[in-house]
Amino acid sequence: MTETTAAPIHRDDAPAFPSDRTCPYQIPKEYVEFRDSKAPLRRVTLYDGRQAWVVTKHETARKLLADPRISSNRLSEDFPSVSPSIAAFRTSPPSLVNLDPPQHGAKRRMMIGEFTLKRIKGMRTDVERIVHGFIDDMLAAGPTADLVHQFALPVPSMVICHLLGVPYADHDFFQNASRRMVQGIDAQSTVAARQELAHYMGGLVDKFATEPGPGLLSTLVTEQMAKGAIDRDDLAMDAVLVLIAGHETTASMTSLSVITLLEHPDQLAALRADPSLIPGAVEELLRYLAIADIVGGRVATADIEIDGQVIRANEGVIVSNAIANRDGSVFENPDDFDIRRSARHHLAFGYGVHQCLGQNLARLELEVILKALFDRIPTLRLAVPVEELNLRPATTIQGVNELPVTW
Repeated sequence: MTETTAAPIHRDDAPAFPSDRTCPYQIPKEYVEFRDSKAPLRRVTLYDGRQAWVVTKHETARKLLADPRISSNRLSEDFPSVSPSIAAFRTSPPSLVNLDPPQHGAKRRMMIGEFTLKRIKGMRTDVERIVHGFIDDMLAAGPTADLVHQFALPVPSMVICHLLGVPYADHDFFQNASRRMVQGIDAQSTVAARQELAHYMGGLVDKFATEPGPGLLSTLVTEQMAKGAIDRDDLAMDAVLVLIAGHETTASMTSLSVITLLEHPDQLAALRADPSLIPGAVEELLRYLAIADIVGGRVATADIEIDGQVIRANEGVIVSNAIANRDGSVFENPDDFDIRRSARHHLAFGYGVHQCLGQNLARLELEVILKALFDRIPTLRLAVPVEELNLRPATTIQGVNELPVTW
């Protein structure tokens, strides 16, 4: 990709992006306006005054995510960053999420074996054991709890530790560092947290080089690093990515899914009455909540004419899955939460070569979590009005950092 910086996109009516949610499960009114406009692309202004395109239609989003002229290279000066902390990733070593083909494919193939549907299905018993263990602990400490810290966060943390081969005993450290990296308020704090995690993972890489153990990380050390397919620092950063993606997103989905179901009692009652609805409910929750709305940044490497508009080379593009997943031409009554709808073609996991590596694991965890939680705690309810929950800002993974519940 060329490093030539694009001429800024200037337009007086380019609104600020992103916008904060005022409801845990509804998109901001600004996004509704984008969605309801006829244009498949909308110019927006980012925090630093630069402008970019936001994709507003589901089909346009799919086309662009599959277009080889759209780059994921976050190291580019032209990459559209939505906050100073996101911009700080320009100083990161290349990792799976910011590589384009063919380098991206080579790295993805190193890891894909651990995330196949067959491999993930084989983890169900372990996931169920972990989920029920934390429910046991929560019930013993109840009848009130912070669902985030006592359940939603530790469950996926332990699961991804199991898969990676990372000691769960270190979870306080990496959960704290992950939170500071994902929710960093400035570039300095983001970089510091990233360096702490990279140093930690580097130490594990060194350990597994002489003392192989169970898990994906040790396998990558002994099978890929040993033959020179990947170097130590790159492997450490990829492990950081898997660790963060493996617990931050599922933790947020768990919390917001519980809120959404409790706020839609008719849907929750249907789910309890018929557990066969759970897989479809997970897909609808993924569509409806679209928590990873800021990860769809791209930059054009050439001029692209699409759906009547032109994206110029080096212009930034943001594929907003929150907006695309509310496209009424694809999802009837898109702002309604309906666990019986066919929502599998949502874009919560992206599309194309960068489609989420861990989507099978996320689906399994959410299915197990929702069934176990509402089976074992049938009187679960929010301990505060939903309007009083403190929502995260739009510049990070959507969710809540605390969720008081009672039963």
